[in-house]
Amino acid sequence: MQVKLAGIVPESIVDGPGYRFAIFAQGCPHKCKDCHNPHTHDFDGGKYYDTEKIVMSVNKYPLTDGITFTGGEPFCQPEAFVELAEKLKKYNIYCFTGYDFEDLLNSREPFVKKLLERIDVLVDGKFIGEQASYKLKFKGSENQRVIDCKQSIISGEIVVLAD
Repeated sequence: MQVKLAGIVPESIVDGPGYRFAIFAQGCPHKCKDCHNPHTHDFDGGKYYDTEKIVMSVNKYPLTDGITFTGGEPFCQPEAFVELAEKLKKYNIYCFTGYDFEDLLNSREPFVKKLLERIDVLVDGKFIGEQASYKLKFKGSENQRVIDCKQSIISGEIVVLAD
């Protein structure tokens, strides 16, 4: 399967705890003002990657603690990111999205729910530059939430991890 990406950062230390293999989706409908990755917004940009080759690339980095889906907007390509999540399930998976958890959970797109079920931690909400702070851990602005995705789905209530 192919996934359209803006790029990959194999040893990121800012996209979740530890050494992360960060996968940047290409295309984002939110186009948040002051976004850190504006080059990921254009759906016509980026290039296609084979998901199998991405998995093989991850295995070349033995210090990898986890995987981060970011962007752009990973939920605009949910089927491809489900495939990646399934093949990389031995890792802790973080996902950054401009959508709210509740909207994703209620989506009629079946792969959106499947992707949520395979993510460990979801950082949700649009980035708001006026609420940005470098003091925030693993999120860009105060409005965003760092959510224990699996526990939230099991309990039926949003479980926010401590900032």
